[in-house]
Amino acid sequence: MTDAQPSYVEIYDTTLRDGTQGQGVNLSLVDKLKITEHLDGIGVDYIEGGYPLSNPKDVAYFEQVQELNLKHAKVCAFGMTRRRGIKASEDVGMQALVNSKAPVITIVGKTWDLHVDEVLRVSREENLEMIKDSVSFCKSSGAEVFYDAEHFFDGFKANPEYALQTLQAAIEGGATRLIFCDTNGGSLPSWIMLTVRKIQEQLDLPTEVKLGIHTHNDGGLATANSLAAVEGGCLQVQGTINGIGERTGNADLITVAANLRLKMGDRFTCLAENALPKLTETSRYVYELANLSPQSGQPYVGTGAFAHKGGMHVHAVQRVAHSYEHVSPESVGNTRRILVSELSGASNIAATLGEKFNIADNREMQRKVLEKIQDLEHQGYQFEAAEASFELLLHEVMGTKKSFWEMDHYRCVILKRDHEPTTTEGIVKMTVNGQVEHHVAEGDGPVNALDGALRKSLVPHYPQIKNVHLDDYKVRVVNPTAESAAKVRVIITFRTEVNGKRRMINTIGVNENIVDASWEAITSALTYHLMETV
Repeated sequence: MTDAQPSYVEIYDTTLRDGTQGQGVNLSLVDKLKITEHLDGIGVDYIEGGYPLSNPKDVAYFEQVQELNLKHAKVCAFGMTRRRGIKASEDVGMQALVNSKAPVITIVGKTWDLHVDEVLRVSREENLEMIKDSVSFCKSSGAEVFYDAEHFFDGFKANPEYALQTLQAAIEGGATRLIFCDTNGGSLPSWIMLTVRKIQEQLDLPTEVKLGIHTHNDGGLATANSLAAVEGGCLQVQGTINGIGERTGNADLITVAANLRLKMGDRFTCLAENALPKLTETSRYVYELANLSPQSGQPYVGTGAFAHKGGMHVHAVQRVAHSYEHVSPESVGNTRRILVSELSGASNIAATLGEKFNIADNREMQRKVLEKIQDLEHQGYQFEAAEASFELLLHEVMGTKKSFWEMDHYRCVILKRDHEPTTTEGIVKMTVNGQVEHHVAEGDGPVNALDGALRKSLVPHYPQIKNVHLDDYKVRVVNPTAESAAKVRVIITFRTEVNGKRRMINTIGVNENIVDASWEAITSALTYHLMETV
């Protein structure tokens, strides 16, 4: 006898359609095509490209996606059932779905009698015919058809008999997937699992028909509800990368896939065999294209998912990693981070850079560094997001920090006239390698102008600075009770290349003056880069 093989769970991604309905989410046509290729590369089974009738971008997507050399994924076109009182073959929405030439068409229909009676305002019999006719018409075009049962769990609770009739209509039309949608996102995992099991008992499902789940996160349970549905018998999970979507979002397919493979892998599997170590990369790729900030606390793939700050935690993790980590960071392509803050112990200092600075066994030096950190964090610094500044701090405490210039002064001149653009000049005077450098540069603001003047002073002596580029700039008030005189914390991320490898440099500056805080962060980044390369 051999052990039963894990059941394969199809992953259906709707980032390009449902995900873009989220607040602040916008993807260009090029973005959508890039994401399609990336998702295909990790083994996503179905990629919902959009609604071909809704906008020109989606029409263009279905034209251009046919030119991609997809290895695994099938592209899906999404649409609603036909309008009432008209044949599916005469409905422009149905025609657009078929004309998209998508190999899979997903039809969403009304399952809750409340929506049939009060929203659509058609007879319940007409709604059943709309479902069957729409699915049948799309099926006749040669496409495979999935049926999204909208508001299914609310509908089944209110009128289970009618909810089942809507599913039966989809089956009679030729649907091969019945997707149960928790559209309002308010169901609980126990109700999801119970309902899915009841459907299998009460509905005579053809062998080619599989059940799926589509959840929203309004109750904070989209991922849990998806996994409960799989436990109950669903073999397709619909969701989005990073859980983006309307209102509070959809099920996060990153978390769903990681849990299926790492926590439920004896019974279920999904995606390509090599997909898990690419989950972090996938998450950040979509964040970048969608111009969204990654969530540090996102399970499995967030920058804080395997970050350890408390001294006791760090000490334990160094001894036995799984004592404070439920899976290894590498299993999902993430990395462990040891954070340094006022809450840290000497273990954090040793674990972070002890070997690089040869202080792994130097408890006295670790304590000196820790005391300095605690003092600076009391002033508003935060080194867990500024690793380069932390390294410079160690150099300073140890007396090994190098000086690449001597500062004389800098100043800014901002000129504003009515009805004219503001102009800014930055002036920097310093001595570099015994030579006085005095330069001026214009910029969009004081920080940009001073950065330009600083680079004019340094590049003739240190040309490698030309490879350091601004990637992100964040400002936060440290003590808001001081109002406009409050201190600000500036954290800047620069990108560069060292020995052909791309790396990020994160630095921090704190001051009542935002320009001074920015200057500190900029000069720290350039100092750090020079210490690494000179």
